[in-house]
Amino acid sequence: MAYDLAEFCAEARLCLTQSPLAEALEAISASLRRLLASPDFIASAFAGDPPPGKRELFRDADTDFRVLAHVQAPGKAGKPHSHGASWAVYGAAMGSTGMAEWRRVNDGAGEAHVLAKTGAYTLDAGQTRAYGPGVIHSTSHPRKAWVIRVTGTDLDSLPRYRFRETRDTILTEA
Repeated sequence: MAYDLAEFCAEARLCLTQSPLAEALEAISASLRRLLASPDFIASAFAGDPPPGKRELFRDADTDFRVLAHVQAPGKAGKPHSHGASWAVYGAAMGSTGMAEWRRVNDGAGEAHVLAKTGAYTLDAGQTRAYGPGVIHSTSHPRKAWVIRVTGTDLDSLPRYRFRETRDTILTEA
């Protein structure tokens, strides 16, 4: 029998309740790679070739983690952001996602942020990456992409860092 969403969610719940967060995120990332290797899961998560947007596949009532299926339109690029006090694990289901990581380089005394890029890479189909609380990153999708994202909670309800072009400065070379 193929590894499925129910097994993944049970493993993730166990990790989140019995391991320190950093270890749990690495284990969830590894389990997500296993889930992304299941053609049945991919077919189910993206059945009917849904339009760009996100859809919740699962929410854990005890820990509040969520499993989301995203369809990203070609040419979509996100601004640098963090998930505040929460976390996320990204997994490329089909297509690829360009990822960049950032750090704040000014002292934080003022409202404006100066960010420097610290790394860039691509997540191809089957690859995953975990981002702990406060990690600033951005995504890009030169072509249509199908992404599974596991989050610690409803990220839209949390205060978190979001880059603002009129206030912040981006340094693409560290």
